[in-house]
Amino acid sequence: MAGRGRGRGRGRGRGRGRGHGRAARSPSSSSSLDLEEEEQEVLFEFFVVLKGDPVGIQRLPDKFADFIAGNEPAALHLWEAGCDCCRWPVDVLFDGRGKMYLHTGWEKFACYHDLEAGCVLTFSYLGNADMSVKVFDETRCRRHYHGDTDEEDD
Repeated sequence: MAGRGRGRGRGRGRGRGRGHGRAARSPSSSSSLDLEEEEQEVLFEFFVVLKGDPVGIQRLPDKFADFIAGNEPAALHLWEAGCDCCRWPVDVLFDGRGKMYLHTGWEKFACYHDLEAGCVLTFSYLGNADMSVKVFDETRCRRHYHGDTDEEDD
């Protein structure tokens, strides 16, 4: 999945085609964080398929590393999309060859969300080192955690 360019529209297709409008759903079914995320512009999106040890250091796509080149954060603030209870600071490592990795803090995020090989994670970068994450398990269905009420994205 390629990133959203800086000049593109504010809305997200949310897996329902390539439209740029907001997903149809009633406001009462969304948490305040999910609505907050909807109001923010998604600057870049990508997915990662977990292979091997899911709690070990995790490499992010080179295209994302290129996107933030020159403005590399020391850490990213991850949270499960639609869940307003936890943010996870995760240190970011750059290897000097354009490769970017999630490091310290990733293990806690992975364990807390019970990640395992075969899970697919979608990342939405919102700027200012903020990144929401959606987790899909081996059944290709989205996992919902801790007060997440966004049932329409299944």
